Amino acid sequence: MRETRADTTQAFVYAIALHVLLFLLAFVGLWWTRSTAPVSAAGPMVEAELIDPNALSAQMKRVLRERPKAVPPEPVQQPQAAEEEATPPPQPLPEPRPQDSQVPQQNQAQEQIPIPDTREQERVDREAISAEQREREQEEKRRQEQIDLTERERQQEAEEKQRLAQQQKDEELKKIRAEIAKAKREEDLAQQRLKQLADRRAQQASSDAASSASPPPGNEGVDTDLAAKYAAALQEAILRNWTRPETVPLGQRCRLNIRQLPGGEVVDVQVSPSCPYDELGRRSVEAAVLKAQPLPYAGFETVFQRNLTLNFEAQDR
Repeated sequence: MRETRADTTQAFVYAIALHVLLFLLAFVGLWWTRSTAPVSAAGPMVEAELIDPNALSAQMKRVLRERPKAVPPEPVQQPQAAEEEATPPPQPLPEPRPQDSQVPQQNQAQEQIPIPDTREQERVDREAISAEQREREQEEKRRQEQIDLTERERQQEAEEKQRLAQQQKDEELKKIRAEIAKAKREEDLAQQRLKQLADRRAQQASSDAASSASPPPGNEGVDTDLAAKYAAALQEAILRNWTRPETVPLGQRCRLNIRQLPGGEVVDVQVSPSCPYDELGRRSVEAAVLKAQPLPYAGFETVFQRNLTLNFEAQDR
């Protein structure tokens, strides 16, 4: 346990008190020695002169020799109670006077030694314990703040990674949308080019369609322009539903014999034996005609034929 200032003060006070007690004991001892001189129990001292035995007369010598020896008295035993009564009771120690002390008298009064207060010591101990407890609490608080700071940094780092990942994802999505838009624009341009190409080829195929198609009954002449448009519409409808095999070259033509009903419903379709397509190309064209029904009819009633011969040309969609 850590030594406090109160502990040091208490030790100093105890040391001074011990020195003062030793000094008082020494002073009382000196005073007691001087005031209690021993008194002889036999009474006053007897003075005698020593005489040389050779100087005595013969008569004195004879008297001394004939004198009986003294018998020593027997000790008298007194009761214990009497002995206790004879013993004087202990006298109180006289208060030492400054003039009897061998220690030089101080000119200035000695500083009074404070008596330690137990309540003050307890208060100091409580304050020391409270200070230590506060220090532990502050240390725990600092440690918790460090943990919270580390957790916040980790959370911010995770959020930053998530934000970067989302940003990268948005950029990729933006690129995909841009590519889709670009592909759609290219598809629109291709559709426009195909339409323009179909219009030109429809004009070129108008003569072939006019020569191969028989005029309807009661019609003395043929509307070549409408017949050409009808042939181009048939070509476009079949082409939209046809997937060209790689064995069929572009621009190659194949004659088709189509039986249909008014409204464009196909009854039968056959490929002419003169068609240069292989078996896969022939089946693909027949499937495209059946898939394209109903064939164009509205607006082409005057040039409609139940038995129709069409020169189909291989083209890209």
